Amino acid sequence: MKMGLLRDWLGMKPAKAFISEDEKESLQTIIQKLNQIPIEQARYIASFAYILGRVAHADLEISAEETKSMEEIVREHGALSKDFSILVVQMAQSHNLLFGETENYLVTRKFKKISTLEQRKNLVRCLFSLSPSDHSISVMEENEIRQVSKELGINHTQYISIRSKFRNYLAVLKNTNSPNSSEKNI
Repeated sequence: MKMGLLRDWLGMKPAKAFISEDEKESLQTIIQKLNQIPIEQARYIASFAYILGRVAHADLEISAEETKSMEEIVREHGALSKDFSILVVQMAQSHNLLFGETENYLVTRKFKKISTLEQRKNLVRCLFSLSPSDHSISVMEENEIRQVSKELGINHTQYISIRSKFRNYLAVLKNTNSPNSSEKNI
């Protein structure tokens, strides 16, 4: 029941509809583990991973580095196995790609309801740590992180405090060769 609810919430087909026979046995083991997780924890992990995918997809592309980083973050913060975190991230990415524009706010609002302020601030830290997987936080990614933080009820001072730890990765601060920056130097 719990796995079915998680899949329904993520809008995914049952696992057997998208796996090969070779993958079936190992994924069934993971699915059995999913069924053992309390529904509250499954909702938390699913929404956490979804929001990571939301920011990773802000520039309309999720790189292999971002996917790997998402898997590590989900594994670490969800206390999950490697295989389990891979499955959760794949499900979250698929759902985000299919329904992101219509469900971003809904999922973020749900996460706000089921998390503490410290957990929400931790998620924003994770969003910033995810983004520089390509050594730069793009303006689009930063804008999406800011939007998420507003939806989560993170105030401006808290946001700036978190953001300041990642300033070396902010593309807007790295872009010193733009025409506008040379005008400022004159």
